[in-house]
Amino acid sequence: MELLSQDTAVIIAGPGASPDIAVTSLRGRHGRVDAAAELVRLRASHPGPLLVEPFSALDLPAIAEHADGVVVGAAWMQDYQLLRAVARTGRPVVVQRAPAATLDEWLSAAEYCVAEGNHEVVLCETGSRTHLPHPTIDLSLVREAGRRWPVLVDVSAEPALALAALSAGARGLLLGEDASAEQVAEARAKAALLAPLLDEDTPATVPGARAAIDRIDAALATLFERRAELAGVVQRLKPVGGFAGRDLNRERQIVETMAARAPRLGADRIARIMTAVIETGLHASEEHDLSSA
Repeated sequence: MELLSQDTAVIIAGPGASPDIAVTSLRGRHGRVDAAAELVRLRASHPGPLLVEPFSALDLPAIAEHADGVVVGAAWMQDYQLLRAVARTGRPVVVQRAPAATLDEWLSAAEYCVAEGNHEVVLCETGSRTHLPHPTIDLSLVREAGRRWPVLVDVSAEPALALAALSAGARGLLLGEDASAEQVAEARAKAALLAPLLDEDTPATVPGARAAIDRIDAALATLFERRAELAGVVQRLKPVGGFAGRDLNRERQIVETMAARAPRLGADRIARIMTAVIETGLHASEEHDLSSA
């Protein structure tokens, strides 16, 4: 099973938040709860893929039977006997980076899994210890590691880093077991917005191309809505707002800047598009102001 087979970045959180992939750790149970019984219970609450961090190697048979992947926590990244045992389950392995581990050490941990015949390895950046109260995510490491293996980024301490992590090449975001449904929805929306901009693959089929267009259209709709909202703010701040306050010089500058980014469309086509966008935004702003009065 390929965990990261979705077109957009996967969102990983506790089962109760309806994530794309659920994650749980048996570490907090300290071996006092039967692993199989606990995983059966979690399966009942989340029908999708489930990642599990074992308390010890004794949990691995239950994880192999009831889960879709195994998490090797950051504190145990260099427990090579555990890595080997985890790899032998045949399930995909998520290897979290130890707080002080170098890139080579992180990649070496993945190679221990490969040596056991398991090539389904995913790396997870959880951050380094610094003077700050929470781990600091190293996005340069994410980008470099992503050249070898798919990488997740744990943004549970700093959800605002979600877009930066995706821009650095993360294939998914880990929000943690205690993430709320609202946090998952927000992360999923950000991922859906950014994914079309980062995808450089050329679809080989008509359905694939149409699916890619649908993702871009979804991102455009979000951007249009936000642009109209900001344009409304500008109109309210101007001495003269609405159509009477249009700044044609500013609009020409916008077109020239956008044309430089979209040379295949050219300035004339961009001008027609932006005229429609600007005027639509002005109409929407006027309607909003009238309905609010």
